[in-house]
Amino acid sequence: PRTMEASTKYFLTQATASTLLMMAIIINLMHSGQWTITKVFNPTASIIMTSALAMKLGLTPFHFWVPEVTQGISLTSGLILLTWQKLAPMSILYQISPSINLNILLTMAVLSILVGGWSGL
Repeated sequence: PRTMEASTKYFLTQATASTLLMMAIIINLMHSGQWTITKVFNPTASIIMTSALAMKLGLTPFHFWVPEVTQGISLTSGLILLTWQKLAPMSILYQISPSINLNILLTMAVLSILVGGWSGL
């Protein structure tokens, strides 16, 4: 049951983040007329896209799912989930980094470091 609960939480969180990412891409499409994510033309789309990728990566404001899912899965699954599954969102974040507000991203990174450090005490 614990594995099934962790899998359900992971699936619902990732599905929500993917939906937000698609919504940001569609908002960007409405403003630019292009299906590109490398140039974000709308600040709302930029914030939604950054939030969706932060949710996929498990950064601090959106990290609610990471401890519960990690505790409910095996070591091998946890290794794959916490490393390999983060490469695609990181590459998307790298591609859109010139178009997004880096202060928000820096704040999320610092908060992730602080919360991770304090949680490990």
